[in-house]
Amino acid sequence: MLTGERSVSQTGLDAVALKPKECDVLAGLDVPVDTVAVDYEGREYRPSADVLRELAADKEVRLTIPVRADGFDPLGDDALWDEVPDSVRRILVAGHSAYLSEAESRRAVAPRLGAGVERAPDAWVGTAGVERIALAAGGTQYELLSRTTARDLRSLRAAGYDGEVAVYAPTVLSEDEDEILDGVGAYAARRPPVDAALPDGAATDADAAGRAREVLSKAVRDYGLVGTAETVREQVTELKEAGADVVVGYPARGVESFAESR
Repeated sequence: MLTGERSVSQTGLDAVALKPKECDVLAGLDVPVDTVAVDYEGREYRPSADVLRELAADKEVRLTIPVRADGFDPLGDDALWDEVPDSVRRILVAGHSAYLSEAESRRAVAPRLGAGVERAPDAWVGTAGVERIALAAGGTQYELLSRTTARDLRSLRAAGYDGEVAVYAPTVLSEDEDEILDGVGAYAARRPPVDAALPDGAATDADAAGRAREVLSKAVRDYGLVGTAETVREQVTELKEAGADVVVGYPARGVESFAESR
């Protein structure tokens, strides 16, 4: 069982996000949080209905649904929509272009998110790249952590927004800078402000040096939750004080880094 600085049970995280291309999502049963969010990485990696039911027997499960993708399109081919077990809730997203065909990528997002929320009113709605559309669609707003998240949440709450907000962040429970960079460096480097600040061709993992390492060491803390369990708990508390209702951690160093024996 994990103890001390690496114990996810001490972080205050509400949920874990798992990528089925990387792991057996049933490993979520060993993570001491109430909710498991299953990411979408292409139809070939979609967990079977039986696996989702088994996971949902013990956890609240949310499955990411790319509303522009064939099979999940609430305004078109929705053949896969009803294959999701009734015990599994949904996260509606526009869908990453890496997992969509050219034709799927051209489909309008706004009407599909709206139709998806009508069909699944308890869905979370992913805001990445479509923040205003997601807000208009309603539902729990599912945001990626960034350097402005806490400020943005305070502004939303001050403006009177009283809907739910969930925040997603890659998480590394370690103080070792190399482990942190290996876990979150490449992810942070893809954010436009970070990419612009990095030297061309720079390593984005533990091999980063000089200016690149300085940029990345700050960026991984802007876009991820890293450090000891106590440090991560402080970050989670800050997000909740700013207005987040749920904080979801993606185990960037593998689900085994979050797992505890049952």
